[in-house]
Amino acid sequence: MQGFDPRWESPEHYVLGITKAIWEDRDIGSLTHYYADDIVVRSSASVIQGNSGIIAATLATLAEFPDRELLGEDVIWSGAGDGFLSSHRLISTATHSHPGVYGAPTGRRVAYRILADCHCQNDQVNDEWLVRDQGAIVRQMGLDPKAFAANLINNEGGAQVCVQPYTEHNDIQGPYRGRGNTHIRGQQLADLITRIMNAELSAIEQTYDRACQLEYPSGQSAQGWKAADQFWLGLRAAFPNAVFSIEHQIGMDGGDLSPRAAVRWTLKGKHDGWGAFGTPSGADVFIMGMTHAEFGPRGLRREWTLIDETAVWKQILLQTG
Repeated sequence: MQGFDPRWESPEHYVLGITKAIWEDRDIGSLTHYYADDIVVRSSASVIQGNSGIIAATLATLAEFPDRELLGEDVIWSGAGDGFLSSHRLISTATHSHPGVYGAPTGRRVAYRILADCHCQNDQVNDEWLVRDQGAIVRQMGLDPKAFAANLINNEGGAQVCVQPYTEHNDIQGPYRGRGNTHIRGQQLADLITRIMNAELSAIEQTYDRACQLEYPSGQSAQGWKAADQFWLGLRAAFPNAVFSIEHQIGMDGGDLSPRAAVRWTLKGKHDGWGAFGTPSGADVFIMGMTHAEFGPRGLRREWTLIDETAVWKQILLQTG
């Protein structure tokens, strides 16, 4: 933890600690210290550069969900020069109490996962990639992800001026250029997802524990080979000719946990197949996905994969109306 405040004992302590301080302890002003002035934050829904934009977005979220909690499940990390890259998995719980981006207050309680890759250096986060399970949020409010995306375009002023989802075209190069580490578990997970995306679905039965626990977009919890096959097949079938790429991978030994891995990946190409996103539209789509996994004696025993369905629908609707 060279260059970090001495109170932070480890990367996990740092990431969980500043998350709680900012969101739950209401020390939003600490973002001016913990986030670099020119930080780039890429969520599936947008690209924000600069601390002021992050503060504004944080205030807006807390205004709509004032009792929001962020429960850290795991921090998978690797060293990066005099800093580190963390892949942070958490569950957020909140009550939709006030009007905001999700519309008039519903009073509904929501719970959803977030996966975030953060480059941390000199006691600051200076580069970030984030996938929020927006599909889970809107479904718990009684909404449909496609309809929510359509409403969002309209509420933001229409297709010409609305906030653009994150794609390779509006990405901004930040200070982190690493690819993770060479730990065997990271390589295993990257190889597994690549095989699946190359239509080698037999890799699931070959590498997953038969009793695997699975957590997928829209808050879906499932078990076993068939559920894994259904999710990955549905995604790939919707974009059968899209280019799949591993962007970052980390593996680490478990300590008190199982050996585990974190992989960030992209899928870019046309929505030209029948699958998870309905009738083929021909729209060009860019998907940022993140996957965490734990390994046991019978293979991959737990998997968490997230994409933002609403960001995919927004890209489709922006091109097809």
